[in-house]
Amino acid sequence: MSTRTEDRTGRPPVALVVLAWVWVAAPFLYGLIALLLKIPALFAG
Repeated sequence: MSTRTEDRTGRPPVALVVLAWVWVAAPFLYGLIALLLKIPALFAG
């Protein structure tokens, strides 16, 4: 039983895995950078 997104080894295609990681990592990194840029303002008088 294999689905269309799996090859004969049972693993999903590499491109799909890369796309999923980018889909999650890009907004996470954006938010992390925005947070790091706002931290100094919390401690400025």
